[in-house]
Amino acid sequence: MDWKKQVVLVTGGTGSFGKEFIRILLDEYEPAKVIVFSRDELKQHEMREAGFEQPNLRYFIGDVRDLGRLKRAMDGVDIVVHAAALKQVPACEYNPMEAIKTNILGTANVVEAALETAVSKVLALSTDKAVSPVNLYGATKLAAEKLTVQSNAYSGERLTRFSCVRYGNVIGSRGSVVPIFLRQRQNGKLNITDKRMTRFWLSLEQGVRFVLHSIEVMQGGEVFVPKLPSTSIMDLASAIAPQAQLVEIGIRPGEKLHEVLISEDEARNTVELEDKYVIQPAHGPWFVRSWDGKGKTLPEGFSYASNENPRHLTSAQILEMIGPIEAELQAGKPS
Repeated sequence: MDWKKQVVLVTGGTGSFGKEFIRILLDEYEPAKVIVFSRDELKQHEMREAGFEQPNLRYFIGDVRDLGRLKRAMDGVDIVVHAAALKQVPACEYNPMEAIKTNILGTANVVEAALETAVSKVLALSTDKAVSPVNLYGATKLAAEKLTVQSNAYSGERLTRFSCVRYGNVIGSRGSVVPIFLRQRQNGKLNITDKRMTRFWLSLEQGVRFVLHSIEVMQGGEVFVPKLPSTSIMDLASAIAPQAQLVEIGIRPGEKLHEVLISEDEARNTVELEDKYVIQPAHGPWFVRSWDGKGKTLPEGFSYASNENPRHLTSAQILEMIGPIEAELQAGKPS
């Protein structure tokens, strides 16, 4: 795949993922054009001020809820990375229709616009919270996943293909517990929701590079899941502030003790490769299951859960991953 010939649009391009994705894409892949699609003109201005002002970079004010604006933005686009979402669990619980409008209907608009404008590839970002969801955010992302994958059925003779990436918590992203712990460390007291809690973790750069690779290899219909390490909330707290007092405040509404990236039912249609899992859709005559034979099938009863994951981060690895976030906080930059 020749990235230098590609025009790439990123919905939610001013978010944590979007900015890092665009930085790496521009610096290392030199695409023909990159379009930032987002609804916040202030964040777009701040991106320009931060140095995102290349000749092949464009900014579009727009909302994924607006189908007409998406069609205009996607005119001449080859690849769409759909990262726009409402993702704060409490905010989604309190504003359920707003979450549905952005995360589900917005994804439907991205699909419709991509089909209308003959985009080649659409890759949507999902989350471990979409597996057996217990909150509205997870439920909307599950619906968005299903909508994206099954929309390959609408392509017909068109070349547009749709796939998803599903991964765990991004260290230092908006809403991450890491910046909270780093700030609380100054007071010598960390608030812990539940001492048993575990999560999958990856850095922002790891997430971006996994998405870039997934775009290159996607055939349409897959959900790509990276192999990630886990950590417990206690190990995270101990690495960040070993001397701090820990105050257990109770699990928040809509939270799980442990996250799952692949359910037992999904595992039956999943292929394991060296660095990732590829979940193939159980149904769909448009999908030829092109990953069969390219990796190992999973054993009966397999699920990919953060508390059963054989890979766990050491304290040294945790400190290495949070180093850039700590440096930003010390420099007074927002996390």
